[in-house]
Amino acid sequence: MNPHILVAEDDPHIREGLQATLESEGYRVTTARDGAEALRLFEKTKFDLALLDVMMPEVSGFDVCRAIRRTNRALPVVMLTAKGEEIDKVVGLELGADDYITKPFGVRELLARLAAVLRRAALATDQPQPAPTATPPDVFAFGAAQVDRKQMRATRGKKIEDLTARELKLIEIFLAHPDEVLSRDQLLNTAWGIHYLGTTRTLDQHIVQLRKKIEKDPEQPAAILTVHGVGYRYQPAR
Repeated sequence: MNPHILVAEDDPHIREGLQATLESEGYRVTTARDGAEALRLFEKTKFDLALLDVMMPEVSGFDVCRAIRRTNRALPVVMLTAKGEEIDKVVGLELGADDYITKPFGVRELLARLAAVLRRAALATDQPQPAPTATPPDVFAFGAAQVDRKQMRATRGKKIEDLTARELKLIEIFLAHPDEVLSRDQLLNTAWGIHYLGTTRTLDQHIVQLRKKIEKDPEQPAAILTVHGVGYRYQPAR
């Protein structure tokens, strides 16, 4: 059966255009006029992907993504953000979104990104993915934080931060390869899947947010180091 996509967009022209475009590609589409309607639909219908506009009245796309992630960590979520609103992208990724598309967008970009996210979700379900060489313990030190894998949290002193599934995946990759320079492509292929069509900006945004949770001073990172022109290197505390 063709994938079923939930489209939440308050602008009727964009919503109808998205529905027509996706249905022309064979997707099943259910639309919501706002975030509240999207949540009602999510609670009673099984979807394969949620496409959420960030700026919706009363219940935003952020709120919908947060609610989805409370009960479903596997459903692919793609955010639609305003052009130039970098904070939208950061917050969306922080809440567990899989990708973001900036308005205005082209039809080819939209379809390619949605197809890539759906492929990654299918691969994660049907096939083993590249993984760290060893599974870390349930609680371990990483940077300036104590990471709890089961609770998906990082604790620095009295501050407790929730970790997204993607952030935890990146931590596990770094932990398995201490002092190694990992290229952005390596990290994307392992954490996002080899069919990911997004840019390395997505990875960089995740690293920025992860540093805020595990570094003593995110502006002067001591654990996740940038290797300019290549990628990143995890430096364990000595």
